[in-house]
Amino acid sequence: MIPALILFALTYVLILAFGKYRTYVALGSGILFIVFQMLSLNNVMSSIDFNVLLMIAGSMGLVQLFIDSKMPDLLAELIINKVKNVQMAAVALALFAGIISAFVDNVATVLMVAPVAIQMCKKLDTNPVPFIIGIAVSSNLQGAATLVGDTTAIMLGGEAGMSFLDFFWYDGKPSIFFAVELGAIVSAFILAFIFRKEKQPIPKQKSTTKVTDYVPTVLLFAMLALLIGASFIENKPDITNGLICCALLVIGLVYNAIKYKTKESVIGPLKAIDFQTLGLLLGLFLMIGGITEQGVIDEAANLLAKLGNGNEFLLFTIIVWASVLISAFIDNIPYVATMLPIITGLGINPTLLYFGLLSGATLGGNCTPIGASANITGTAILRKAGYEVKNKDFFKIGIPFTLAAVISAYVYLWVVYGTH
Repeated sequence: MIPALILFALTYVLILAFGKYRTYVALGSGILFIVFQMLSLNNVMSSIDFNVLLMIAGSMGLVQLFIDSKMPDLLAELIINKVKNVQMAAVALALFAGIISAFVDNVATVLMVAPVAIQMCKKLDTNPVPFIIGIAVSSNLQGAATLVGDTTAIMLGGEAGMSFLDFFWYDGKPSIFFAVELGAIVSAFILAFIFRKEKQPIPKQKSTTKVTDYVPTVLLFAMLALLIGASFIENKPDITNGLICCALLVIGLVYNAIKYKTKESVIGPLKAIDFQTLGLLLGLFLMIGGITEQGVIDEAANLLAKLGNGNEFLLFTIIVWASVLISAFIDNIPYVATMLPIITGLGINPTLLYFGLLSGATLGGNCTPIGASANITGTAILRKAGYEVKNKDFFKIGIPFTLAAVISAYVYLWVVYGTH
């Protein structure tokens, strides 16, 4: 067990120290687990969650088709034309980004909405930095709302065997979706307060964006409908959701090939699939399979149980706020991947702890510019546009936003799922 723990810990350190090479570090570590027989060959395939990998790959490609169609740009423009001033535009864009992010990848959401915000700010001669930060943190928040909203949500669904609808109603109770939306409502007031001085009116303009194709929008809605429908099927194959996402992507690619008759129309969406994230997850699955086989997960579960002293509320509190703190500085994907099997092994109301983990880890990334991929993407867009993002600029929005959303979700989850 000790060698497995050392290798796992060393891998984490290397992932943090060499962020650009984290995929190769994770894959290399996974291979070492196999080579040194800390993960037996018989358990290699069972350690890999192919459903998660296929869902992520398929949905990323579909999102790129959706972006290319210009539909997100049109929707953003329509929202801007419905608001009275810059303050309300900032809040509306953040909420709009949040709504999209509940169903598509956070990074893709920022890429959709941020350019619109920057153009609007240029026309109004106002600083776009707080606008983009608001969009990024709202995208991170809503990633936990549905099964397809974020990689961590997909991972939770795989570990707990949760369907798309389980994120709305689970175990006879309103599920994590409503915890997230409560946080979104509270944090919207926080954003409104932060932008309280931005009262300049927005001149109404005709929409200049033309949607080039409505098929990607149909495919995206079809994905959601099929995922919902599949949730009612009992004893379905474990990779059902992944196959749905990938099949719809294939349909979209074939459609593009027939309509546009160019290689780029097919290759472009495939390039949008983040193979770095998929490789990272593959390596993590192998690593976690190895430490599970070596008994590390069981020992970690026992240690956490001792810290909580069998007290469900104390355990829940530790998991939520430790997740916020840890995810503020490191990527939440490896952290959640590690914690899920530990929580499963505790045997204490796993639903409450699962949701506490997901809400804390997803929202914790909003505290710092490096805490989430969406934040990094947003600051990169601003830097490319010639704007500097200082840490204090991010803290000013990210920290109060995070506290408002986490406290709301924390109270909600304990009231609904805690044992009283």
